[in-house]
Amino acid sequence: MTRARVAGPLAIDALRKVVLGREVAIAGGVVAGLRDVDLARLTHYAMAVSGQGPQPGRGGDLELAFDLPDVPENVLVAAARDIMAGFGVSDPLALFARRAAILVRAASRVMAAQTGPTDLRHAADPTDLVTVALRQPYARFFAMEEVDIGWRRFDGSMVSPVTRAAFVSGDAVTVLPYDPRRDRVLLIEQFRAGPHLRGDPQPWQLEAIAGRVDPGETPETSARREAVEEAGLDLGELLFVAGYYPSPGAVTEYLHSYVALADLPDGVAGVFGLASEHEDIRGHLIGFDRLMDLIASGEVANAPLILTAYWLARERPRLRG
Repeated sequence: MTRARVAGPLAIDALRKVVLGREVAIAGGVVAGLRDVDLARLTHYAMAVSGQGPQPGRGGDLELAFDLPDVPENVLVAAARDIMAGFGVSDPLALFARRAAILVRAASRVMAAQTGPTDLRHAADPTDLVTVALRQPYARFFAMEEVDIGWRRFDGSMVSPVTRAAFVSGDAVTVLPYDPRRDRVLLIEQFRAGPHLRGDPQPWQLEAIAGRVDPGETPETSARREAVEEAGLDLGELLFVAGYYPSPGAVTEYLHSYVALADLPDGVAGVFGLASEHEDIRGHLIGFDRLMDLIASGEVANAPLILTAYWLARERPRLRG
């Protein structure tokens, strides 16, 4: 049996149980009584989160480094489940290269667990789904997953397992700045790969400010951060529009959309974006009526902005009053 000296997140009981697959005590930063399989699992996890395996330490103990961002405990545990699902299957260094994406996915899982209302739709329980196999044929910044799954029909019988696939992403936020005194909004414009790969000759899109919700952030915090990065704006009050799956048949992404009250004087629009993310984002300051004309003509062609604009059309008299 082997002893390993660990620090940081692995001191969390729930996390250690996921990584090792069993209850193992820790005392004075040392995990004792490790079997070969325990050490293999610890090595896989350490390499996936820090890029290096166990190192010789004092007194013959192994030293394990867990260099992780400061994110909530439940996100770490959810990420560990994904990492350990790849034990014996995935190269842990390949998982390390995707660490940021894995943490974003884990944060999305945590938010998804906050179940929404079921007043009209079927209120599911765990017996309504049977997962036979889960595969991940592609995984980089985003991922593709295939699942062989059966589910309960409305007549009470079960569907024989069938294969379904989805594009895997994390939760994201959109926010449309609106100045009620001037009755104008700020849109952003940037190149988008989706329209380009569809064959659209005009892949530059007019959108609301948008970005992913990073681990440890709330959607509101993300909206304010993205407004600074993409438009140089400090937002006022955030007004919740809706939370929704934009394409639930094929995409895991869940959007949190807002309108933000903002001061939008002439000259506030510019070119922004993070150079580290190759962003080149141009702002457009336009009146509300012009926004609705762009939607009617089809020049605005993305769902979050259209949905948000219709919400604003309903609430605009109240906000201007």
